[in-house]
Amino acid sequence: MDISEKEKFMRAALEQAISAADCDEVPVGAVIVKDGEIICAAHNRKEHKHCSNYHAEMIAIDEACEKIGDWRLNECDIFVTLEPCAMCSGALINARIGGIYFGAYDPKAGCCGTLYSLPSDCRFNHRAEVIEGGILERECAEVLGDYFRHKREEKKKSHIE
Repeated sequence: MDISEKEKFMRAALEQAISAADCDEVPVGAVIVKDGEIICAAHNRKEHKHCSNYHAEMIAIDEACEKIGDWRLNECDIFVTLEPCAMCSGALINARIGGIYFGAYDPKAGCCGTLYSLPSDCRFNHRAEVIEGGILERECAEVLGDYFRHKREEKKKSHIE
């Protein structure tokens, strides 16, 4: 996959992240790609669903499985704006995802190389390949940073009033 394709798919994931921020969700977006085409797109929905499991990756996995009619996503790749956490990395392993691409590194919860590399741990019966991190890293990190900066400013204002 060339750089322009990777950037195209990450930009689609970024659009999802921006949609998440517009819904007052932590702005993480994901798309799953099969045969060079996006088959599903999702963003975080934890606040809306009142459930910690509704990460962008988890929703995208569900939608992709439904779309292709199989729980095995070995012919698919995921593009996500933030390095997957342990839960999402485990789900990607179990879904047999073909490859993982991500934007911003997550120094507090990233499990695709930062804190741990769960998908490549050879002790599991399946491994998912982390193909590349840092795709449009600045833009992905900026969307997250802007969101949390805005949340902190709102919190300060509510304490002043």
